[in-house]
Amino acid sequence: MAKLSAILDQVDAGTVLLPEFQRGYVWNRDQVRGLMRSLYKGYPVGALLVWETDVAGQAVRGAVAAGGTRSLLLDGQQRVTTLYGVVRGTPPAFFEGDPQAFHNLRFNVETEAFEFYGPVKMKDDPLWVDVTALFTGGPSAVASGLNGHPGFFDFVDRLHRLRNVLDRDVHIESITGADKTVDVVVDIFNRVNSGGTKLSRGDLALARICSDWPQARPMMRAHLDWWRVRRGLQFQPDWLLRNVNAVATGRAPFSALENVSAEEFRDALGKAVHNVDHLVDLIASTLGLDHDRVLMGRNALPVLGRLLLKSNGRFADATEAGRALYWYVHAAVRGRFAGSTETFLAKDLETVDRHGIDGVIDSLRRACNGRLTIDAQDFEGAGRGSRSYPLLYLLARTGGARDLVTGRPLGTDSGAVEVCEIFPRAVLAEAGYTRAEINAVANYALVTPALSAALSRCDPTQFLAAVDPAVRASQWIPDGEWRVADYPQFLAARRELLAAGANAFLGALSTRGLPPRLAPVTLIPEDESGDDVRVAQVDALVEDVIRMGLACPTLDVEVPDPETGAVLAVAQAFWADGLQAGQGAPVVLELDPGSADRSRFAELGYEVFDSVDALRRFVQRRGEMASGDRDASGNRPAADEALPAGAIPRQFQAASA
Repeated sequence: MAKLSAILDQVDAGTVLLPEFQRGYVWNRDQVRGLMRSLYKGYPVGALLVWETDVAGQAVRGAVAAGGTRSLLLDGQQRVTTLYGVVRGTPPAFFEGDPQAFHNLRFNVETEAFEFYGPVKMKDDPLWVDVTALFTGGPSAVASGLNGHPGFFDFVDRLHRLRNVLDRDVHIESITGADKTVDVVVDIFNRVNSGGTKLSRGDLALARICSDWPQARPMMRAHLDWWRVRRGLQFQPDWLLRNVNAVATGRAPFSALENVSAEEFRDALGKAVHNVDHLVDLIASTLGLDHDRVLMGRNALPVLGRLLLKSNGRFADATEAGRALYWYVHAAVRGRFAGSTETFLAKDLETVDRHGIDGVIDSLRRACNGRLTIDAQDFEGAGRGSRSYPLLYLLARTGGARDLVTGRPLGTDSGAVEVCEIFPRAVLAEAGYTRAEINAVANYALVTPALSAALSRCDPTQFLAAVDPAVRASQWIPDGEWRVADYPQFLAARRELLAAGANAFLGALSTRGLPPRLAPVTLIPEDESGDDVRVAQVDALVEDVIRMGLACPTLDVEVPDPETGAVLAVAQAFWADGLQAGQGAPVVLELDPGSADRSRFAELGYEVFDSVDALRRFVQRRGEMASGDRDASGNRPAADEALPAGAIPRQFQAASA
């Protein structure tokens, strides 16, 4: 047993640290309120689990002046970090996350409620006491504004009661012994943390590397941050690790990294980063896929990175580079790595080592029944989240598309392009077309940004008739007098033209090598709002979710079946790792429920919502349960209600590590 105050002192002294394989701080403000409420009311909040080991041989986070035995937190990171942040007013040395999660917590001495500071509700109200100020300065430092209040003495008693939570005893269970290797401890970690943030297979592999090279994880984070800030590309840690694994071992399973030394890993990381930079540049300058929203087929890059090793980080010649991009596009369009990623990645890495780029092309062709072509149905996607959208963008950027109004090549005048609808959304909605039809990718065209708003108000029949035939052809718009009533026939005809154009480009890429480099353009963020209030509703929901400390979703994205790769829905918002990263089931917001495979989602255990309000209520209930404002049954407990003796509140059974 140890008092909470003693545990915080040990954090200050650097004797309580975190193993490097632990993920960062993931709690939100509701969970912070829930912990402080439970401590204040005397509810049990669970024991701590530590690994007693010599840190000289381990990768740890925190202040370590020298070697020696330290206590590494395995179960209890979130609780200890929260209490430290609230009590000390600053994060601990091992902190990695958002410190705003525990900043500005207030305690109402009259209602005994915990809430975060809100100026409208709390400004100039002495009943709302700064919790951190109470711990750092004592009751007298925060009670001066309460003098003269009828409940003054009760209030002071409550302040002392809150401050005395540091005298609470917490059971600490220790893991010791020379046989407790990183592998053993990681397995223990996942078992005790079954309800919280489990380590991925990538985390486990990286944990082993970090034991010999502590800078491995920080170095990877630095590269990911650079791509995000300097290039606007959002790559995930496991994705970068796949690229490193491909370089270091030529295999897909992360377990292959077990026999990779720290020096070999460092070298492979440098080469993988070089490969990614080279490939991203090549894809942007050759295919025009120069923005995060249109950079498809990312899991194909480890295969191409493996191929680059044969020629010291460059393709052998322009022909090999052209065929590599030919395979990359077809792999992305076919969803080669959308489901069972590791299985197909393993096959392609082995094939590219043995037979080069021609081998993976032949393998993909066999998987497509001997026919590797783009069909009209490949442009049947709806919305900018479908895989049809990057394909259309690629075609417009590489095919010499011209602005529908000025007739000049796209990007010539402003260096920017924007996507808009040929048949305006409002016109189609008024005619009774469904959302899937209105959002058809085959209805998109690239234009000069200044002209996008004007096109949204045009009569499509009159406008298309006035466009120069050569300009229409440059955007694969079929000839004819297209009325709103003919819209389905227009889509079918344009898809045929788009498919023919894509095959012509990809065929030349495969046989003639790289075309001339494309000039970079700026893709203006799409405004899909029009008269559709749902976009604003989704945006407001996302803002609320992020403000609550939950994860930011991917918007307008295909949700593939993790086993087969089949598209289950094009979701308005998708939390692939749960509302809190690594916790809970994936969450899907699909506002067109008829377009989603709900039975398969249910089989996979995904949480699926078909309205913004329903998801918002779910998030609010989840937060209220985490804070203790509701019990596990969804009821609001009485102010003095206590939990059964020995029970651990539900919010601390998960995510407690």
